[in-house]
Amino acid sequence: MMPLATTLRHVCTRVPEYSAELNALDGQLGDGDLGATLEKCAQLTDSALQAVAANAALSDVFRVAAMACMQASGSSFGTLLAQALITASKFSQDKSELTRVETAALMHQVIATLAQRGGAALGDKTVLDGLHALAITLEQPAQTGDLQRTLQQALDHFRPLPNRMGRARMFAGKSQGLDDPGMVALLRLVESLTEEAA
Repeated sequence: MMPLATTLRHVCTRVPEYSAELNALDGQLGDGDLGATLEKCAQLTDSALQAVAANAALSDVFRVAAMACMQASGSSFGTLLAQALITASKFSQDKSELTRVETAALMHQVIATLAQRGGAALGDKTVLDGLHALAITLEQPAQTGDLQRTLQQALDHFRPLPNRMGRARMFAGKSQGLDDPGMVALLRLVESLTEEAA
C-alpha cells in the first residue's frame, strides 16, 4: 500500500489541473476563488509533506496537512478542509491503516465536525452531501469506480435543488441547475486519490 504522505502529495500535484474549473463554478454563485484556495492548500501541503518520513504515522501526516491548509488562506473552504484533516488526525491516532469501514466512520465524524463548524446540514447542497454519499458507499464492499460513481450520482441528484448555505443561498433560485462547487472539488480529489491507489 502506498504511504499516505506519498498519496496525498500525488493528489496535491493534480489540483492545478482543475483549479480553473472550480474557480468558474464558484464564480457563478460565490467569490470565484475555490480553485485558487484549493491550489494554495495543495502547494503548502505538498511542501510540508516533503519533510515527512515515508513511514510516518497516519495521524502525523494528517496533522501536517491540516497545519498547511490553515496557512493557505482565510477562506471558508480552506478552513473546513483543515478541520476535516484535524478530525482525520485524531481519528487515526494509533492506527497504521484505515479500512473502508473505518474510513466511512471517519467520513461521518468529518461531517459532524464540519456541520458544527460551518452550520450546514445534510441536504443543503454542500460538500457535506458528497461526504455523506462517500460514507454510505464505503460501508459497502468495494466495487471498481464506486466512489467516483456515487459522487457523480450525488451531483446529479442535487443539481436541480437550491443551495442553502454560503453566498449561494442568497441566489437560491439561480443555484438550481448548477453543481455545488464543493461537491465537484470533492469528486476531483477522489478521482486523483483513487487514480494513485490503483
